[in-house]
Amino acid sequence: MTDLALDLPGAAKRPSTARALRWLIGHPPVITLGLIVLVSLVVGAISPEFWQVSNLFDMARASVVSGLFGLGVLIVLATGGLDVSFTAIAALTMYVITKTVTDYAPGTPIAVILACGAAGGALIGALNGQLVHSLKAPSLIVTIGTQYVIRGFLLTFIGTGLFMNIPLSMEAFGKYELWRSAAGNGSIAILPAYVLVLAVVSVVTWWILNRTLIGRAVYAVGGSPAIAERLGYNLRKVRVFAFMYAGLLAGIAGIIHVSSNRLANPFDLAGSELDVIAAVVLGGARITGGSGSVIGTLLGVVLVTLINNVLILAGVPSTWQKVIVGIFIVLAGTLFALRVSR
Repeated sequence: MTDLALDLPGAAKRPSTARALRWLIGHPPVITLGLIVLVSLVVGAISPEFWQVSNLFDMARASVVSGLFGLGVLIVLATGGLDVSFTAIAALTMYVITKTVTDYAPGTPIAVILACGAAGGALIGALNGQLVHSLKAPSLIVTIGTQYVIRGFLLTFIGTGLFMNIPLSMEAFGKYELWRSAAGNGSIAILPAYVLVLAVVSVVTWWILNRTLIGRAVYAVGGSPAIAERLGYNLRKVRVFAFMYAGLLAGIAGIIHVSSNRLANPFDLAGSELDVIAAVVLGGARITGGSGSVIGTLLGVVLVTLINNVLILAGVPSTWQKVIVGIFIVLAGTLFALRVSR
């Protein structure tokens, strides 16, 4: 009977189809890439302007800050935690550092400013990690509290006023060009040099997760804290590192945000937390921890940026953007759940 079944038309195709489906479910970034291609083809077919170089450069520019946030969230999610305070950390560090440099050291080089942003963000992030470990509380609750403390501090002592007199080095950094392209209609498309920061951070994050002991510890703690502790991993150090790294990237993202927009608004980044977390989840990271990749996170960021920035070209109202992101999250979550249950 088995031999006869294998000889039936299409019988040999079913096992190969099942294997292909299992492989696809086991490689979430491929699914995310497929969604990017699908959305791009649909939008490009409806509005050919989508393929203009200027639009692609705009997407790359819009992905930098979200990408830095996403890589930080990836590390925290991989440990089984969840951080929603990164935009508040970015807002605090970017405003305080921009104001301080402008008032007391206007000639400070951009490298020093970026280092100060990274150090300030890392310090707040490390505090998050220590609180999560010491209080034995869910990281979501702790970081919601941290976010409210920072936002309350900004609102009380700074208010909602914009600060437009940024240091010359930050303004120049935001204007540095990596690539310039002239379109046929006479317009100029510019790819800013600060996209290289995301490229460098992506490589460093990949190296940490895949080539270092702390990277293995991050996935081990996210997979099972009890087993990781029995294997000798220090849970406190791993958690503090994860939140510290997320804070460090948030500080850098804040400085880049000010440099690219040429103003410091303490509440400019508020509300983007869910988009970033959605991007990381769409890239294949599980909320429960123990998984996730740099390439998947970057693809997730591109997908969410694509939806938020170009669907208007296809005539899709902006009010539907969140609906589409939500649908993609549900579909991706279903496929990733199948991966876990296999």
